[in-house]
Amino acid sequence: MLNDINLSLFSFINATPITSIGTLTLAIFLAKRLILIFPLITIACWLWGSSKNLVRQRVFVCKTALAVIIGLAISGFIGVIFPQERPFMLGIGQHFLAHAPTPSFPSNHATIAFTFAFGFLFWLRNWIGLLLFIPAFTIAWARIFLGVHWPLDMAGAFLVAIIACGISQTIWKIGGHKLLPYIIKVYQILFAPLIKKGWIRD
Repeated sequence: MLNDINLSLFSFINATPITSIGTLTLAIFLAKRLILIFPLITIACWLWGSSKNLVRQRVFVCKTALAVIIGLAISGFIGVIFPQERPFMLGIGQHFLAHAPTPSFPSNHATIAFTFAFGFLFWLRNWIGLLLFIPAFTIAWARIFLGVHWPLDMAGAFLVAIIACGISQTIWKIGGHKLLPYIIKVYQILFAPLIKKGWIRD
């Protein structure tokens, strides 16, 4: 039944041969480039912020970076022990985005996007976290639309992101928080010229 739902949703979302070039071009951009918004916003949280919020923001950056690594590790492990073929590998649907025939489940792109979004929601607890689910789901839709993923791949990525954030939080509580002063010190040494000019926070 789950496979039937997965296939039905894929068939509903997947582009067709009559889909316009403009729509496909936009979808390709969203599928490949929209993900950059997440690291850019996260880097901004490290570099700038009020004195009141800066430490909290940097804790968020560290936790989220760790969660992304964990999420991708989980995704890779699942791909090895439970490999699932992509739609185009099975000759199903229409394929409009070049992609290597790697395991489909769960989606790495969606895992990264959802992990960043959950990171904002869990550790900064502000409205940006909710807004970031818009580009996250957009990326998921685009990659199904272009025929490189199944809807179930995105559901799996959503769950992996939650699990990765939970593991990251646990590791941080156990001892990861002790590394923050050292991480900040290395950052201050590497970016001392920019910090002295006042372009970024110390």
